[in-house]
Amino acid sequence: MYRKYFKQVYLFIKSLSHDESIAEEMTQEAFFKALKNIDKFDGSKDIRAWLFTIAKNTYFSHYKKKKRQIDTDVVEEPDRGVQIVKHLMNEEDAFTVHQFLHSMHEPYKEVFSLRTFGELPFEKIGRLFGKSAGWARVTYYRARKQIIDYMEEMNDERD
Repeated sequence: MYRKYFKQVYLFIKSLSHDESIAEEMTQEAFFKALKNIDKFDGSKDIRAWLFTIAKNTYFSHYKKKKRQIDTDVVEEPDRGVQIVKHLMNEEDAFTVHQFLHSMHEPYKEVFSLRTFGELPFEKIGRLFGKSAGWARVTYYRARKQIIDYMEEMNDERD
């Protein structure tokens, strides 16, 4: 479990903390908690969602213990990448994201997939398309915005 999901959990915490050393420390702590409580995992959901929840709680507990305040507006709103991760953690939302992604026009669909699922740096994505890293970055953020806007629209319809 550790080998299979370490990188995903690490990247998730890094997206929250923006700090590699904190991300590594919190990821290790999250896996320690997960392994310690593996008997509480009922298997009804994807184990990644369970691990991401433990990681998120571990991260916020860490700062609570250190008496550091985390501005939730900064964590949740401007860093819309965290919103994408939250949608991908939820099985139903992940399916909706993948459905929408399938209907997106190129190059947005491929650039988003290469960055999010393939974890390729913008430089390599740009080279694949014969463009610059800046072009890849802009294309990725536009694709991400389309997905988030779509997901917000879907959530408004559910409410």
